[in-house]
This record gives sequence, C-alpha cells and structure tokens, in this order.
Amino acid sequence: MAGKFSAMFGAQDMTQGSPVKNLVQFSVPLLIGNLAQQLYSTVDSIVVGNYVGDTALAAVGASGPIMNLLLVLFMGVSVGASIMASQYYGAGERESLSETIGTTITATFVSAVFIMIVGPLITHPVMSMLDTPEDIYEMSCTYLIIIFAGIIGCAYYNIISGVLRGLGDSIMPLIFLVVACLLNIVLDIWFVAGFQMGVAGVAWATIIAQFISGALCLWRLVRMKDVFTLTPRMLYPKSHFVKKLVKLGLPSGLTQAIFSFAMIIIQSLTNSFGTAVIAANTVVMRVDGFAMMPNFTFGTAMTTYTGQNIGAGRIDRVEEGTKKGLKMGLAVSVVLVGLILLFGKYLMHMFTSTPEVIDLGQQMLQTLAVGYVAMAVTQILSGVMRGAGDTMTPMWISIITTVVIRVPIAYGLEFLTRPAGGAMGSGAPTPLFLSLLISWVVGAVLTAIAYKMGRWKKKSIVNKK
Repeated sequence: MAGKFSAMFGAQDMTQGSPVKNLVQFSVPLLIGNLAQQLYSTVDSIVVGNYVGDTALAAVGASGPIMNLLLVLFMGVSVGASIMASQYYGAGERESLSETIGTTITATFVSAVFIMIVGPLITHPVMSMLDTPEDIYEMSCTYLIIIFAGIIGCAYYNIISGVLRGLGDSIMPLIFLVVACLLNIVLDIWFVAGFQMGVAGVAWATIIAQFISGALCLWRLVRMKDVFTLTPRMLYPKSHFVKKLVKLGLPSGLTQAIFSFAMIIIQSLTNSFGTAVIAANTVVMRVDGFAMMPNFTFGTAMTTYTGQNIGAGRIDRVEEGTKKGLKMGLAVSVVLVGLILLFGKYLMHMFTSTPEVIDLGQQMLQTLAVGYVAMAVTQILSGVMRGAGDTMTPMWISIITTVVIRVPIAYGLEFLTRPAGGAMGSGAPTPLFLSLLISWVVGAVLTAIAYKMGRWKKKSIVNKK
C-alpha cells in the first residue's frame, strides 16, 4: 500500500508500461489542474461582472494581453526546465537533473524580480498606446500593476510545477492549485462583494492565492530527495545548464511573446468596437480557456512522455504514444465542440446579464467551435516536438499563423466589412474571431507536416540514441 501511495504522489516513469495508461494517469490530474488554474481568471471575471458591472469586466479583459506579454519569461524558463528534467530523468542522469533544478529555482527568482520592477513602470504607457477606452483605463491599469507587483507566486507555481511535471508528477501541483483556487474564490468574494474593492480586490485575491500555490510547489520539489540532490552549490547557475535552458526555453518564450504581441495588436482592434464587444470578448476568452484545456493538457503530457522516452532512447514508444495521444485528444475536442454549440448561450449568463454582450459572445463561440479540433492536432504534435528538444519548429509555425495570417486577416476583414466611409470598429466584430479560426486550421496543417518530416527525432540533449 505504501508503495502504491508513493508511486501515485511521486515521480512517474513513463518509459515503461502502456503508453495509454501513462498518458491517462498523467493527463487526468493535469487536466483538473489546468481547469482549476483557469478558474483564477474566470472567477475574477464572474465576480467583477456580477458585483461591479460590464465596465469592470471589460477592464479585466483589456489587461490580459499585456499581462501575457510579460509572462513569456516564465513560459520560456518553464518549458526549457520541463524538457531538461524529463530527458535527464528518463536517462537516469541524477547529477545533470540536480543542476537543472537548482539553476531553474534561481532563474525563476531573477525573472520574477525583473517583471515586478518593469511591469508597473510600463503599464500606463502601454495601455495609453492601445487606446484603451477612458471608462476602463484606470481600472485596467490598477489591476495590472497589482498583478505585476505580486508576480513571484505565479512565477514559482508555473515554473516549478513544470519541473514537477517533467519528472512525471502531475498530482501534487494539482492539489496545491486546488487549495489556491478555493482560496482565490473566497478572497474574490470577500474583497469585492464584502470590502467593495472592485478590480483591485480581484487582483489582490489572485496574487495571494498564487503565492500560496508557488510556495507549496517549491516546498514539494525540495523534498524529492530520492530523485535529485539539492545543495547550495546546485543553486549557483552553471553556464552549461543556463545555455541549455535558454536554447530550449527561448523559442517557446518567443512564441508566447509573439503571440501576446499579436494579441495586443488585436486588442487594439477589439477596443475600437467599444465596451460591449470588449466585455463579450472577455467572456469568450474565459470560455475559450476552458475549451482549450484538454488540448493544452495532452500537449503537456506528450512533452513529458516524449522527453522521458527520448532520454531513454525509446523513439518507438514516442511514435506509439503520439498515435494514442492524437486519438484521445481529438475525441475529447469533438465532445467539447458539441457542448459549446449546445450550451454556449447559458455559459454567457454566468458572466453578465446584458443581452447585447450575451448575443455577441454566443456568435463568437459558434465561430470558433470547430477550431478546437484543429488545435488538438497542433498542441499534441507540438508537445512531441518540444519534448524531443525541437522548440524552434513550433515557434516558426506560431509566427506564421499569428503574424503572417491572423493579424493581417483580422484587420483586412474588418476593413472590408465596415460601412462605406465608416471608422475602424464601425462594422461587425466577426473578423476578430474568423481570423483566429483560420489561423488555427493553418497551424494544424503546418504542424502535421513538420511532425511527418521527423527532424525533431535528432534534437535530444542527452547522449543516448
């Protein structure tokens, strides 16, 4: 019994046994965790939408792309650390694994402090540059400044949980996240409904809860002495491991940076349609976050599964696992599309009672629905390539689909559909989401082609063939 308990709550070796069992055992707690994490922003939106109003809801949504842009440092460090941890763990290289984890802990602290300093300084200039509507400008800035000032908890949760997942442990990050999520809900209602703190209360609730989850993840990691050795010497960054961390993580960080920058450009277009469209867009992005969770979950699972098996020299298991992962991911996506089409309007009512916002949100969800199937292919195959050490290919595909396809199509369609002589934003907001759907489909096709080419098979950072 003790052995089973230890296996459930410890590192998971995915180089042995059934690939389907490995992926399901790893993915289920990861999916629940991702859903819980999505509740952070969703509860924020529900609380402000119901207790403050659509203006506050729009303010939280308008701040999203800016926050995501500065979080790319965490994404880069997290992906690089997860790949290194999974491959070294699969290869049985304890010393290299220990050096990787020590370097990651230090890099997380440095990147968090950087954002805590830079984030508040650039908030007002950037929000002004985006022509944020006056009625939500101050609230958006307030929300962002508080989030940035307390970003260290978010940093440690996202990065250290990435290391834990690289070691095959998706259970403990889930437990810590559920605890933090419940705390976030309680604090949201207490600060906003009780103390009337508005969007500032939502921001404070979020950073307090994230700090708890980050501290718990770090506590869990340092106690895994059976897997690696953590000493003060390991915390001093070694150039060899820093270079690998940057080489593997930078493309993923750049991918997120490019995506976030494109979202800022799209947010500027969204702002031109007015507060109602911004609020509807905020609601749709919250629902979209839940709809995307299975895709992101299977993608992350494939990264860990691939990393460990590449480290162990088992390319045959990687290919077998990819086929199984695709079948599971596509099946879940098809079910989700059906649920969105059936219950989309009811989901809108959770956030707002304004008929205009509800109708706009439902139209947007219907436009995006089929795209979630395409994103299942993209996320799973990209996860395989990243796990093998090929983080450049997904980066280039993201650049093509976001910069070359989505942004020009969004602005082009908006221009073509606006009334003759009308200003930007005077037409229907359909181009905002139609352009996103097109970019998703093209991305799936390009990712499938890249996977078939097989260059990812030669990118391992360990010496095993």
